[in-house]
Amino acid sequence: MSKAETNKNQHVHSHNHDKNENHEHNHEHHHGHHHHGHHHHHGGQVNDYLEAVTEYRKTFASKQDVLDKTPDPAVKELLLRMEQLGLDTTFDRFEQQKPQCVFGLAGVCCKNCYMGPCKITAKSPRGICGADADLIVSRNLLRALAAGVAAHGVHARETILALKNAAEGILDLPIVGEEKLINTAKQFGIANIENKSINELASELADILLQDLSRPVAGDFKTIMVSAPKERQQVWKELDIIPISAYHEVFEALHRTTTGTDGDWQNVMKQFLRCGLAFVFSGVVGSAIATDVLFGIGGRRTSKVNVGAMQEGYVNIAVHGHLPVLVSEIVKQGQAQEFIELAKNHGAKGIKFYGICCSGLAAMYRYDDVIPLSNAIGAELVLGTGALDLWVADVQDVYPAIMEVAKCFKTTVVTTSDSARLVGAEHYGYDHQHSNVGETTELAKKIVTRAIESFADRRDVPVYIPPYEVDAEVGFSVEYVKERFGGLKPVLEALKSGEILGIVNLVGCNNPRVVYERAVLDVAETLIKNNVLVLTNGCASFPLLKMGLCNTQALQKTGDSLKNFLQPDLPPVWHMGECIDNARASGLFGGLAGEAGKAIKDMPYAFASPEWSNEKGIGAALGFRLNGVNSYHCVHAPVQGSDNVMNFMYKETKQLLGSTMNVELDPIKLAENIINDLKEKRKNLGWDK
Repeated sequence: MSKAETNKNQHVHSHNHDKNENHEHNHEHHHGHHHHGHHHHHGGQVNDYLEAVTEYRKTFASKQDVLDKTPDPAVKELLLRMEQLGLDTTFDRFEQQKPQCVFGLAGVCCKNCYMGPCKITAKSPRGICGADADLIVSRNLLRALAAGVAAHGVHARETILALKNAAEGILDLPIVGEEKLINTAKQFGIANIENKSINELASELADILLQDLSRPVAGDFKTIMVSAPKERQQVWKELDIIPISAYHEVFEALHRTTTGTDGDWQNVMKQFLRCGLAFVFSGVVGSAIATDVLFGIGGRRTSKVNVGAMQEGYVNIAVHGHLPVLVSEIVKQGQAQEFIELAKNHGAKGIKFYGICCSGLAAMYRYDDVIPLSNAIGAELVLGTGALDLWVADVQDVYPAIMEVAKCFKTTVVTTSDSARLVGAEHYGYDHQHSNVGETTELAKKIVTRAIESFADRRDVPVYIPPYEVDAEVGFSVEYVKERFGGLKPVLEALKSGEILGIVNLVGCNNPRVVYERAVLDVAETLIKNNVLVLTNGCASFPLLKMGLCNTQALQKTGDSLKNFLQPDLPPVWHMGECIDNARASGLFGGLAGEAGKAIKDMPYAFASPEWSNEKGIGAALGFRLNGVNSYHCVHAPVQGSDNVMNFMYKETKQLLGSTMNVELDPIKLAENIINDLKEKRKNLGWDK
C-alpha cells in the first residue's frame, strides 16, 4: 500500500482518543493481544456484553403487551379473532422463539464457513480462523447491509428496466412523468435535450441509472455526482468510500467477508460505508427517479385507511410487496369497465383494491381507490378478516406465513416474481430473464380474472371487518410542497423563526421486540406536540395513517406554532409514499439546506426508525447518517458483542460523517432526545428565539 493510501486509511478510522477515554480502553482490549492479560481482557468484555444483551432481551414485548398497548383497536380485535380460530401470527411465533440467542443478538455468532459455527465467549475469544469479536460483528453487519443493497437494488433494477422497456415500446406503458424526466435529464447533463423525444430521453436516463447500478469497472457514479451536495461528495471522497456500482459493492462485501479474506474490522466497516452509499444512490434515488418518471410523481390526495374501509360483496384484491410495474397494470385493468361488468356477472358489486406494505403505498397516491390496510407484520391479521378474494404477492416483506392464513379463508394467493415464490400459491409473473415483460397486460388480466373466480368460489367464507377507518392526506412530494408554498422559502422561514422546531423523517419497519406500532406513534405524537414537522413513508407510516396523524384532525395534538404554520389544510405528518420515497425526504432536507446556504449536517433534522427490523433498515439509517443526519431507534443493532464496532456505529461516525446513531428503548425518551438535539442544532445555527 502506498504511503498516501495508508494515510487515507488511517483518516477513515482516526480514533479521537482525547475525547473518548472509554475508546482508549477498548482499543487496548482489542489490540493488546500480546499482553499476558489477554484472556482476562476479553473475558471482561464478554461478560459485559452477555450481561447487557441478557438485560436487553428482558425488555422484549410479549403478545399480551401487544394486546394491552398496541394503538390500533382493529389490530387488537383481529389478534383475538386469530386466537379464537387457532391461527398463529407473527406475535405468537415471536413468543415461541424466546429466549432469543444472546450470541446472535450481540452479533458474535459466525457461520461464514463450515469449520464453525463459532461464537465468542470468555473461554473462546477467537473463532477457529482467529477472527475476534470485532471482526465477526463487523463482517455480520456488512453482510446484512449487502443484502439490503441487493433488496433495494432489485427493486431499482425492475423499475429502471421497466422505464427502458417502456421507452423502447417493449412494455406497453405510457411515460407519465414527462416534466420530471426533462428536469432530471437536465440535472444529469444529457446532451441535446430539446432535439430528443421523450422516449429517447427516458432510454438514455435509464442507461445511466443502470450503469450506476451495475458497472464492473470503476467510473463516475453519476447519480452521486448529480444528486449529492458537493460538501458531502468531498467528505466521501476523502474517506475513499464512493462506490464503483451497487452490484460491485455487494459482490465485494460478500467476497471480503469469506473465509480468510479481510481480517481488519476497520477496513470491513469502510466497505460498510461504501455499501451505504450504493444503497442510497442506486437502491433509493435511482429507484425513485425511474418510478417517478414512469408512473408520475402522483399528487396529494385523500385516501381511506385501515380495515374498516374494506367492503363485503366486492371482489377484493390486495397488492403486497415492493414492485410497482405489474401492480399498476392490475389496478388499471381492475378499474376497467369490462372487468367491473365481469365481476357483476359473478354476483359482485364491483372490484376494490387494497394495499399492504409498499406496493399499496406507491399505488395509493397515484391511482384512486387503493386503500392502504397494513404493513408487513400485520398482513396475516388483514387476511384474518376473511374479506379478501385475491392476494397479489410480489417481492420483499411478504412473510411465508400468509399462506397458512390464506388457506384457512380460501383466499387465492398469486405470486408475480421468480425471485419470490410461495409454497401453495399460483404463479402468474415475470420469468427469471424478464423475457415476458411485454405480456404485462395479459398477466394483469389473468390475475384480475382469477380474483373474480375466487370471489365466486368463496361465498361461504365468514367475513369479519372491525369498523375502524380514517381519512388520510397523502402524496407529499417535494414538487407538491414547492407548489403549495410557491417554493421552499416559506418553509425555511418557518424553520428559521422556530415556528417549525425541526423536521424528522420517521420511517422503517416494525419489530415485535417492541410493542407493535406503539413506538412509532409515541415518537410521532411527542414530536408534533413539540412543533416538530414529521415526514413519513413505508411500513412505519401505517400506524400514523391509521391513527389519524396524516389527517388535519391531528392539529389538535400539535404544538401551537407548528399548528399555526399548517392550518387550515395541512396535517402535522406529511406522508411521502413507499420506502424508496426516502428520496423525497432527503430531497426536502437537501432543498431547504440549499435555500439556507447551510450543510445538511448542520440543519435541525433527524432520522428515526424506532421499530426497524431488517437488512434494508440498516441501509436506510446509514443513508441518512452518511448525509450527516443523526439516526434514532428503539431497537439495537447486533453490535453489542464488540465495543469497537459499537463505538464506530454509535459514536465515531460523528467525526467521520458528522452524525451519530442513537438507541433508546423508551420511545417517549427517544423523542425527547431528538427534540434536545434539534434545539442544539438550532442554537449552533443561531436560530434560537
